[in-house]
Amino acid sequence: MLRAPVAGSMAEPGSRQQDEGFSQFVALYQPALLASGVPRLYWQSLHRKLEGEIFDAGEMFGIMQVEEVEEEEEEEQRLEIERELKKKANPGMEPSFKVIVTNENGLSASDPNCIFLIDHAWTYRVEHARHQLIEVPGLLHRMANLMGIEFHGEAPDADVVEMVLKEMWKYNQTYQLSHGTAEEKVPVWYIMDEFGSRIQHSDEPTFGTAPFYYVPQQLSYTILWPLRDLSNGGEVSRDYAYGETDPLIRSCLLVPWQSADVTHISHHTPEPSEDHYQAIFAENKESMPLPVEPSLHDKSKIFKVHTDMQQVLNGVNHPRFVFTNDEKEADILFHFSHFKDYKTLSTERPHVLLNQFPCENLLTVKDCLASVSRRVGGAEGPKWLPRTFNLKTELPQFISYFKQREERGEDNHWICKPWNLARSLDTHVTTNLSYIVRQRENTPKVVSKYIENPVLFHRDDVGMVKFDIRYVVLLRSVRPLKVFAYNVFWLRFANRPFTLEDLDDYEKHFTVMNYASSVQLKQIHCDEFITLFEKQYPEYPWKSIEAEIFKTFGELFRAATSKPAPLGICDYQSSRAIYAIDLMLKWDTDTAGKPVMQPQILEVNFNPDCARACKYHPHFFNDVFSTLFLDETENCNVTAIQ
Repeated sequence: MLRAPVAGSMAEPGSRQQDEGFSQFVALYQPALLASGVPRLYWQSLHRKLEGEIFDAGEMFGIMQVEEVEEEEEEEQRLEIERELKKKANPGMEPSFKVIVTNENGLSASDPNCIFLIDHAWTYRVEHARHQLIEVPGLLHRMANLMGIEFHGEAPDADVVEMVLKEMWKYNQTYQLSHGTAEEKVPVWYIMDEFGSRIQHSDEPTFGTAPFYYVPQQLSYTILWPLRDLSNGGEVSRDYAYGETDPLIRSCLLVPWQSADVTHISHHTPEPSEDHYQAIFAENKESMPLPVEPSLHDKSKIFKVHTDMQQVLNGVNHPRFVFTNDEKEADILFHFSHFKDYKTLSTERPHVLLNQFPCENLLTVKDCLASVSRRVGGAEGPKWLPRTFNLKTELPQFISYFKQREERGEDNHWICKPWNLARSLDTHVTTNLSYIVRQRENTPKVVSKYIENPVLFHRDDVGMVKFDIRYVVLLRSVRPLKVFAYNVFWLRFANRPFTLEDLDDYEKHFTVMNYASSVQLKQIHCDEFITLFEKQYPEYPWKSIEAEIFKTFGELFRAATSKPAPLGICDYQSSRAIYAIDLMLKWDTDTAGKPVMQPQILEVNFNPDCARACKYHPHFFNDVFSTLFLDETENCNVTAIQ
């Protein structure tokens, strides 16, 4: 929709008030404007239009319907026009439209007033999309009309909702807040109004666009500015793959709008090069420690512990550990935040022990976890990790694999996850390739094969549901490799029966329920779970399942420590660590064709929340500290797995 110009109450041009306002505007928004590539020429007009809420695009542009080709036209001309439409128009939109310059004098890119505001018709986070389409009056009608989906009637239509949820990935734009809680930083998606959504793609665009959040109004707009002069009738276009110069990646990014032939691309994903790991190490800004000799302590030594973790303060009462508020006098640093300066620590205080390893992000960040795991299973990855692609570096391989599975009629449910977020935040299950490709535009993500055949657990109050298992795993040392699992594990359950439907139904497809007050949290102690599990699956004793799980953990840690840092976890003699490994079980078959329960590692968590462990097992942190720092496991509730 093209808004008519809106008169604003502004100071006179050149007034001191206006100059001060513009200076403040530049001070606040200059980084964003420079990052978006908005020329300084337009900044003052942008400020004026934002301040006055001036929507004057209607004076310069119009929306033109693209007519169907008449039957009597030459065949070649018809095919050429169809090819152009396929390249430029939003597929599925009938009839097709484009935006053109309607000002009789055309448009000059050197005119400082030639920057325009585009309204947003719908702003949302993905997990709320279905609910808003059903509940917000008029929203479903407007979106269906904008996307060319036929919809009549008053009540929301389930089929139309599904079509909008599918088609919206051809219209979505995104931005992310840089401040706030983890929930507030989850990417925001928006669809521009009818005017903005009619602007078509071109590899040689005539305009630039960028989202812009204006703080005084607490509103987001899209700003539009020319890249060159246009005459009357010239088309307004933008680059849907802006900033990408690699032809292959560009074609992949444009998959939501036009088909791309990637069948010649191998879907194999070998382990990345050494340079890849070196770049990650540099980005993390860790310094590598110098080698130190392992500390030798007699059995009477009392260790002074400095920690910022209340669970540790409350949970450790072993006589050989005391707490100190002075970090400089501590023998053990047990910190929640990531430690970085290992070099200084190893130089100045080589015998201070700490609860972290250099380069442990190779386990705890999802793209790195997938990379190092390929040391076990090759390019396809190990059996215990769902097939995973890095959307930043392996997009063509993923699309090739997706298309090949599609052609073979194989299951194509996938789950997109941010590299470094937990609690299922910004995590999506889908069969929609466009949906997955567009996820690349905000936070870095991996896409993993969704477990379509999970081992289910029968809840008397619900039925057969998904569940996952959390083990606490302790890394005592890298050389030699010493890994222990805490003998108590924790269960999480979905709240609704599992089916491969309603993929945005959180309580059906996810198990993390302890961070939302509005959902039920089902808890079962592991001893009770084992009894119920073996009753449900009498041919699968838990001891054999757990043995396979521990075997999986051993393979994972051997892979992650098999190469020197930064290609592997660093062999630092003063490091210790506690991790939580989340996993599921899926149905598979062995070499004889017998059904087996195959562990599937979902993620490895750094410094996990151990509140439930402390509550139900008061000696938990005593066992952890004894294992990690005293190297004593005889009376601890742990099992050596490596």
